Amino acid sequence: MDFTLNARETHFRDRVKAFMDAEIRPREAEYRAAAAAGERWSVNPVLEDVKARAKAAGLWNFFMPPQSGRPHVDDSFVFEGEQLTNLEYALCAEEMGRVGWASEVFNCSAPDTGNMEVLHRYGTRAQKDAWLAPLMRGEIRSAFLMTEPAVASSDATNIETRIERDGDHYVINGRKWWSSGAGDPRCKIAILMGKTDFGAAKHAQQSMILVPLDTPGVTIERMLSVFGYDHAPHGHAEIVLRDVRVPAENLLLGEGRGFEIAQGRLGPGRIHHCMRTIGVAEEAIGAMAKRLVSRVAFGKRIADHSIWEQRIARARIDIEMTRLLCLKAADMMDKAGNKAAQLEIAMIKVQAPAMALQILDDAIQAHGGAGVSDDFDLAHNWGSVRTLRLADGPDEVHARAIARAEFGKYAAFEADRASSGDLGVSR
Repeated sequence: MDFTLNARETHFRDRVKAFMDAEIRPREAEYRAAAAAGERWSVNPVLEDVKARAKAAGLWNFFMPPQSGRPHVDDSFVFEGEQLTNLEYALCAEEMGRVGWASEVFNCSAPDTGNMEVLHRYGTRAQKDAWLAPLMRGEIRSAFLMTEPAVASSDATNIETRIERDGDHYVINGRKWWSSGAGDPRCKIAILMGKTDFGAAKHAQQSMILVPLDTPGVTIERMLSVFGYDHAPHGHAEIVLRDVRVPAENLLLGEGRGFEIAQGRLGPGRIHHCMRTIGVAEEAIGAMAKRLVSRVAFGKRIADHSIWEQRIARARIDIEMTRLLCLKAADMMDKAGNKAAQLEIAMIKVQAPAMALQILDDAIQAHGGAGVSDDFDLAHNWGSVRTLRLADGPDEVHARAIARAEFGKYAAFEADRASSGDLGVSR
């Protein structure tokens, strides 16, 4: 098995890394100062300046894989971007994940990436002209409204938001939360999942529709915190929709097609999070190692205490294993499609946050009191990564799929035992 990166994979990874080192890392202090000085829910001027530089350098819209160039509805719209494969993008996304605001610099941040892919795959030409084009140019941002506070949204068939046809419009009523991105003043459009037919088959009740956030009846009721952090200016909102009327042509793909769209959207989105999380873990192990070799306790460097040698070694092993699984999943998506790679996607979705959380926890411990302060990114990153055990499906849902696939391998074994009458203890 050859793990050597080819020229194209190396080219894009190294360009992103070089830009990060030259344009993003040197301006982190300036970015933080701008965020602290201005209105919390306003656009950071440092980020906008660096974004313009990335766009001018051609480091823009990396995430759309080549196979997405054949959308279901309208093939006359050309996606503006490098159209990297999932494997190529994984290498770039890991680098972006090392700095919290870097993904947006390259117009590769969630939920815009998933929403752009939905519009490209399933949108009409009019929908693309209205919303996909300005998203691709980085002029606006977007939100994805799926989760609801009143039901267990880990099972999306539970959602209760109503999308009801009324002449040339749909009328929407419901309450959503964890609507990521809705706090940004540039957020202009949301993709909402609700039910158009409560009496249809279980997975044919749901539809997705485009909802401009300035539509009457859309109310951002509050911005949610994540372990005390508001994540401004991006943020996560609780949104109430009361008699929200949008044109019928805002419906995506057709009534009852919501789950089909969701599966097309969530597979790539899940692995994108994992790619970035590996970058978070790399930054954490680096911070931990620097702290351990620079501090002395009980007469010797903290690094020389055996427990820290064990923790650092375990961290490096876990990062390497997780990266290989992530790259395997990405490669399978490229070669066999998202559906064929669904178990690998599920496995990396469970593994990557768990791995990064342990390393972040150890890094916090290594920093002592400083680790839980805002002097370092460790506490903030721990809170962000912890949410990934819930986002795009909780761990338990993905573990269930993995386990069922494993049990399925032995279904014949159980059938043979039952037919032979051998129901005793296996030997």
